[in-house]
Amino acid sequence: QVQLVESGGGLVQAGGSLSLSCAASGRTFSKYAMGWFRQAPGKEQELVAAISKSGGTTFYTDAVKGRFTISRDNAKNTVYLQMNSLKPEDTGVYYCAATGDYRWKDDASRYIYWGQGTQVTVSS
Repeated sequence: QVQLVESGGGLVQAGGSLSLSCAASGRTFSKYAMGWFRQAPGKEQELVAAISKSGGTTFYTDAVKGRFTISRDNAKNTVYLQMNSLKPEDTGVYYCAATGDYRWKDDASRYIYWGQGTQVTVSS
């Protein structure tokens, strides 16, 4: 069993930055690829970024490329999402999630563990 707890959300003006963290319990964190999803009001949940078990491979949806950076520290059982140059359309609830295989990153149903989510609001 892995428990995921996100932190770092908040309210920021457009152009600002936020750093999200997702702390995992247990000793098996490095066995999972990790993803950050967001749920915007009135929109479907989408994968924002993903990172392989070792951290050597990453994925970003086109809308955040060049602005967001996903990273992980397996020694600290934590995955991060650094968000720069934020836009109002980045507003939503951000969730971290764990999947057993990085190849499944695009399939939300393949993610085994989910955090409770953290709200990010970007004002214009």
